[in-house]
Amino acid sequence: MDEVPGVRHVVRRDSLSAGARDRESGEEQPLTMANEDYLEAIYRIMEAQGSFDGVRSVDVAEQLDVSKASVNKAVSTLKEAGYVTQSHYGRVQLTDQGRAYAAHVWRCHRMLRSFLENDLGVDHETADVEACRMEHALSLETQSKWLAYLEDQGITVEG
Repeated sequence: MDEVPGVRHVVRRDSLSAGARDRESGEEQPLTMANEDYLEAIYRIMEAQGSFDGVRSVDVAEQLDVSKASVNKAVSTLKEAGYVTQSHYGRVQLTDQGRAYAAHVWRCHRMLRSFLENDLGVDHETADVEACRMEHALSLETQSKWLAYLEDQGITVEG
């Protein structure tokens, strides 16, 4: 299986994904699709800002149209999994592992959206929503192979 540097993964029903450790049992637990979306949103905000110095929870809440309490809960899970850091209610920062994983998810999202729009003629908004759904359903191995195939074909995945 192709590996993404800094990304641990566990087989789960809907994809291969990085996991968090359960506090009581110490067993690795997969991140939910929603938590993967939070990780991706943090990355996208940082990329848009042109800085990886961290984001405010309120910015993540606005991008995902969720409450700040939901963001705080997700950040807690992502901290336990080692993907983000945050001082007490300070800016959320991606760890190296979190940045690598989020960058891969965002790249896969762009690849799927581009395929839906350019090859199938799906409108941008629908393609964006459906790419988000699809990125969670594909294994890390399939995502990596698809991206490698496109690179071999000389196709660049654009934002």
